[in-house]
Amino acid sequence: MKNKQQEQFSIQNIIAKGTKIVGDFYSEGDLRIDGIIEGNIETTGKVVIGKDGEIIGKLKCSNAHFEGKLNGTLELTETLTLKSTAHIEGDVVTQKLAVEPGATFNVTCVMKTTVKDLNGGSKTQKTA
Repeated sequence: MKNKQQEQFSIQNIIAKGTKIVGDFYSEGDLRIDGIIEGNIETTGKVVIGKDGEIIGKLKCSNAHFEGKLNGTLELTETLTLKSTAHIEGDVVTQKLAVEPGATFNVTCVMKTTVKDLNGGSKTQKTA
């Protein structure tokens, strides 16, 4: 029997090619986008944007893997991966960045890391 945390990470939503969503989108699981979303997307999971996928708005998630397009704002708590077909324009806040040659990355980018203090808590620090 799965516990709630395992169930949360097994959820995957797919926005298929030919689908267009206008408005805000929230999910607790992973998301694959092969269609178009105009609006804000927030998930605690990973987001994969396929070659035909496009986001116009804000994406807030843990990890993002781009083959498609984004025009807007990206806020990631972990890693942004851009394949050679990716086209990103806007503002990006991420902890790690991986970019393949050929990707378009016209953004203002802030790199943040989480640093543990001596009292056992953590705080966010800008590194670039």
